[in-house]
Amino acid sequence: MRKLYLLLLVFAATIQAQTVSVQQFATGLNSIVDIANCGDDRLFVVQQNGIIRVLNSNGTAISGNFLNIASLISTGGERGLLGIAFHPNYATNGYFFLNYTNTSGDTVIARYTVNPNNPNQALSNSAEIVLTIDQPFSNHNGGTLKFGPDGMLYIGMGDGGSGGDPSNYAQNINSLLGKMLRINVDTLPYTIPADNPFVGVAGSDEIYATGLRNPWKFCFDYETGNLWIADVGQQNIEEINKELYSVGGLNYGWRCYEGNSAYNTSGCVAQSALTFPEAVYPSTNNTNECSITGGYVYRGTQYPSFVGLYFFTDYCSGRIGTIDANGTLTWRTTGNENYYTTFGEDLNKNLYVAGGGTIFRVIDSALSIEENKAIDVKVLPNPTSDFLQIDANDQAFPAQLKVFDLNGKLLFDGSYQKNQLVSVSGWSAGYYVAQLTLASGQESTVKFSKK
Repeated sequence: MRKLYLLLLVFAATIQAQTVSVQQFATGLNSIVDIANCGDDRLFVVQQNGIIRVLNSNGTAISGNFLNIASLISTGGERGLLGIAFHPNYATNGYFFLNYTNTSGDTVIARYTVNPNNPNQALSNSAEIVLTIDQPFSNHNGGTLKFGPDGMLYIGMGDGGSGGDPSNYAQNINSLLGKMLRINVDTLPYTIPADNPFVGVAGSDEIYATGLRNPWKFCFDYETGNLWIADVGQQNIEEINKELYSVGGLNYGWRCYEGNSAYNTSGCVAQSALTFPEAVYPSTNNTNECSITGGYVYRGTQYPSFVGLYFFTDYCSGRIGTIDANGTLTWRTTGNENYYTTFGEDLNKNLYVAGGGTIFRVIDSALSIEENKAIDVKVLPNPTSDFLQIDANDQAFPAQLKVFDLNGKLLFDGSYQKNQLVSVSGWSAGYYVAQLTLASGQESTVKFSKK
């Protein structure tokens, strides 16, 4: 019993410490800039060189390319094939959308169609140009596009590049640069949602939000519908903006402000008319950070301690951080040699992070603590919600089962029969330890979580 108590102490201490870690998932890819799923267990990997690959759920690559548009794009620096979004009705219409810079360096949003006879291959001749936006410089192209909970396509646009937004595009409501755009692509040509903020008044109708420098990844929270935008700073501050669901027309302040600090306020609107970040962090020469890469709000079930946290990373330091419901920013890892350029999600809302040609799973390292398995024991399902069942292969039953929470409180103690169900419906979400002892005296300790 003392041995188990010591295990619980170590387990609890690890949970309360930094528990975010990464685990290699797939290698052999090239310049990964986006990862997406289309509603099944595959992952689609967007490479900056214009090639999209498909991975099985175990990380192995499916032979061939889903699509290769290398001949259509300009590459180098921040240019290339930058993002993908699958239509909400992809299963029936086969439409997906790409964001890339063409051979002239301008942003193109295009619609493609999957091959109806091969789900792992797109029809390369199916391209329909949705929107083209002139880019005055080679950098700050944004690149992310996603469908919102409202079914509209959102597009994150950088300020056009150079440094300091010299033409003040981000504050110019007649320019699509430095903006979040929102359009309806259920039919082409696209249409403008009637509730976009500049419909019927001065300003480009496609605009949903203004004042962005270079949004390198945005996401929607599946539970709340809130929009999270990671905006790369000029030289001192990286920022994360949080926009409540269906609240359009916000001005995030660039180039007037970099994060919360004044940058160039000449000709700017009143400070009260701006929306300041949910969180910021410094990226000066005194830190290892330089450029934010936005991620997702975790809504999976495998790691209960992650639920509701917004995940992001910094390209230079490789540190992964989170922001909680109170807006508190916490660095969760110490960083490494990986230069992360994107996050991704699978069908079950598991998180991935990638850099170069490697994809990693984002995991709760508390679950990697060594367990005592004198016999092969599994808790099913794991995580669980209503009941648990112990799978001990062909071991003789009955056995003795004890279940503890992380404080050592005994929640279940009794004889356990093969295939017996133990109710956990009244237990709180979190981590638990099950100890199974056979009549022979053999004993195993296994961890599980409740969602």
